[in-house]
Amino acid sequence: MKRFDTPTVGDTRPLAVTLADAPWRGLGLSMQMNQHEESEEAMDEPIILGINRTQDASICLMQGSRVISAIQKERLTRHKHHWGKLDDLRKVYRQALAGLDRPIDAVVECYSSDAEIDHLGAYEQELAEVLRLSPDCKRARISHHVSHLYSVFHPSPFDAAAVMIVDGQGSPVSDFTEAWAGAAAVPPHWREVSSFYSVDRQCIECLDKQLWMRDEQRLVGLGMFYFLLTQSMFRGEGSEGKVMGLAPHGDPDALGLPPLEVDGAQVTIPSAWVEILRQRDRFRYSSGDTARFKDIANLAAAGQRAFEEALLQVARWLHARTGADNLCFAGGTGLNCSANDRLLRETPFRRIFIPPAPSDAGTAIGCAVYGMTELLGLPCEWRWRDDYLGPPPRAADIEAALQASDDLIVEQPDDLVGRVVDLLAQTRVVALYQGRSEFGPRALGHRSILGDPRQGYVRDWINSKVKEREWFRPLAPIVLLEHADRYFDIRRPSPFMQFAAPVRPEAANIIPAVTHVDCTARLQTVAEHDDPLLRALLLAFEARTGVPVLLNTSFNRKEEPIVETPAEALETFRRTPMHALAMPPFLVRKRSEPELPRQP
Repeated sequence: MKRFDTPTVGDTRPLAVTLADAPWRGLGLSMQMNQHEESEEAMDEPIILGINRTQDASICLMQGSRVISAIQKERLTRHKHHWGKLDDLRKVYRQALAGLDRPIDAVVECYSSDAEIDHLGAYEQELAEVLRLSPDCKRARISHHVSHLYSVFHPSPFDAAAVMIVDGQGSPVSDFTEAWAGAAAVPPHWREVSSFYSVDRQCIECLDKQLWMRDEQRLVGLGMFYFLLTQSMFRGEGSEGKVMGLAPHGDPDALGLPPLEVDGAQVTIPSAWVEILRQRDRFRYSSGDTARFKDIANLAAAGQRAFEEALLQVARWLHARTGADNLCFAGGTGLNCSANDRLLRETPFRRIFIPPAPSDAGTAIGCAVYGMTELLGLPCEWRWRDDYLGPPPRAADIEAALQASDDLIVEQPDDLVGRVVDLLAQTRVVALYQGRSEFGPRALGHRSILGDPRQGYVRDWINSKVKEREWFRPLAPIVLLEHADRYFDIRRPSPFMQFAAPVRPEAANIIPAVTHVDCTARLQTVAEHDDPLLRALLLAFEARTGVPVLLNTSFNRKEEPIVETPAEALETFRRTPMHALAMPPFLVRKRSEPELPRQP
């Protein structure tokens, strides 16, 4: 084993040489840097740029049917849920994405329901000044739900499917870029809140939409309902996961609230719900207010049940309209993993595809796919088989970050996997930074925090000490696919952590740190040909403990996006009490080890 307090002590070779000669290559791993091997044929394929200009701003650069990189703006600015603004290309994306200096053959943008679309002239000027557009560059702006549609169906494994897009609010009718028979009969300022399609690789048919008439007294739609539910309990954006985690602690019948009203594709919010969701002083969550906790949890439980039941009714209506075996589901509500599991179990659809980024962030990929298929006339061969789409980390950035780590102990173990498993089995918490980052909101083993699932207090320690967040929030398991059904009621791969499956009763006591209070878990399965380092860690942990499961949560601090760069990984490691950071081929530890999680 090589050991050094700074990256050159005990190993006099330059760090870049060390990276290239890493012992972990025996696992079949590869260091994904900014260099990509490309065939001459691939170099001739067109470059396509997709840009989501508004909520959860994002960008996707493709070459033919290959994603060069895709990333959310928040990962670069460190501002969660950062909206798109003018000068994003110039000030945010151009420095981060290799390839933006090459001639672009197609550019597709999408906007949503905010006012950014009013500044089209300035956006056009930015594109002309920042990008190299090829002489025959194809251009398009597509409406919001169209971008969702292309982000979910074309990268899916299906040749034909019903498609369901459900989010807060999208484009106004006046900006629709799709054929829908109902558009002519409604005012142009009404906005889409859900859209439903029958799709195959040759034809797209919009079957129906639900629209909001922009009347604050008449709120409609599943996305709007869940947003209002979330806002009644938590401040700021992005708290939907908190409501899902809180709901199992409550009684859905305690407040006597009715179900949502569903008529085909149309979902209406009853007045009783509108009234109670306005009582924010009553239901606003505060960590120190234990007296009101039950009341707040009851609201979360009632809202989650109402959402799930209405979503199931809409999905059954869509199946009756299409007769399809397959369902593609996108929009922000696609992140509701408890509802997703019920969609699979309780509707006639046999298979469901939900992408890793079903929310607005994923629309940048939809834009790029639209450019490939509709503007350039190419088939989309890319399938969303993994979510490691971020810009590859550069060797120079890793070298610079580690060279500045005099305050830490940096080792290069001969058996990195064995060392990490030793630490995990001793209830130490280990961050994992490797390769390209995940594009979606879930950490899937490239920007993760790992722990021992066998001790419930490890979960509580991570929530309290590392993430500094609410105690009721669950943490997720990753599991070897071939053993998943021993621990979870699941018989299918779940690589993107999109379904909350029941934990088998006999397993709940074995893995309490990843078993929620309702005995479910939002799991990620790792198959034989999935990420090799995750696979090796799970196999080694199973050999050591008999349990092929690890605890996994996202590598970030409270109110911060997931780390993107090596420097951010090291800074977050320093500022939290985690015990080690695995940054292959290196293992980073603190000179003074933090306290261990302990049973209270």
